[in-house]
Amino acid sequence: MSDQTRCGFVALIGAPNAGKSTLLNAMVGAKVSIVTHKVQTTRALVRGIAIHGNSQIIFVDTPGIFSPKRRLDRAMVTTAWGGAKDADRVGVLIDAKKGLDDEALKMLESLAQVKRPVFLVLNKIDLVKRDQLLKLAEEANSRSAFERVFMISAETGDGVEDLKTWLAGEMPDGPWLYPEDQISDLPLRMLAAEVTREKLFLRLHEELPYSSTVETELWEVKPDGSARVEQTIYVERESQKKIVIGKGGQTIKAISTAARQEIAEIAEHPVHLFLFVKVRENWSDDPERYREMGLEFPK
Repeated sequence: MSDQTRCGFVALIGAPNAGKSTLLNAMVGAKVSIVTHKVQTTRALVRGIAIHGNSQIIFVDTPGIFSPKRRLDRAMVTTAWGGAKDADRVGVLIDAKKGLDDEALKMLESLAQVKRPVFLVLNKIDLVKRDQLLKLAEEANSRSAFERVFMISAETGDGVEDLKTWLAGEMPDGPWLYPEDQISDLPLRMLAAEVTREKLFLRLHEELPYSSTVETELWEVKPDGSARVEQTIYVERESQKKIVIGKGGQTIKAISTAARQEIAEIAEHPVHLFLFVKVRENWSDDPERYREMGLEFPK
């Protein structure tokens, strides 16, 4: 690399399900953030690292910004805004299909507290007619000062490369902070837990309450190069435990199979995954759990 390298942080903020995690994965070119149709699946700050030319762009996928009701919700929203305040650039994602709904409007009103250059990303443009997109961009611009507006589909990749090229040129001069082949700053144990949490949500949809979490308890590399990985799925009630295990253990077996395959791809070696389900009442009121998720415990 030449001495003229660039490196900076880009925070992605938006309402739940605006497509931040999908965009992050598209930018990085690999999966570093879980994607489900269940809202608020990203809980902590997830950093994905992309290289474009001589620029290293460190994307920060933040939890969705919404009106918090519970303690965990408050911690997530605080974390999201905190991630935006610390970045070199802030990208505001709006679901073009939903438009400027109440959640999006509240978020735009709160942008005044972010003293950083902000750009607008209208996502899911493949689902909206062009005249509607132009009208949406005009309305959003009238409510906040965006330095640029991008229209993309994170799902299909349309417009993603243009956004990445622009961001690469906007990063400040400086040395790269991560090795060239590193795509995330999440420890492998945490990334593996996130993969299993995604499979849990995808499998159970609305059956499983939002208050469940996964922790990697053991990662033991064997002499043959494979790893024994033990994870615990924590739920808050015995009835939830039965849902996760399923009849004859079928549900947990399906979750384990899907998670094991993806964890092995990320780890680049065979993985033997063992899942356990335990009841931990009121875990969402335990400060230690927040620290493990990288969240500040709200009083």
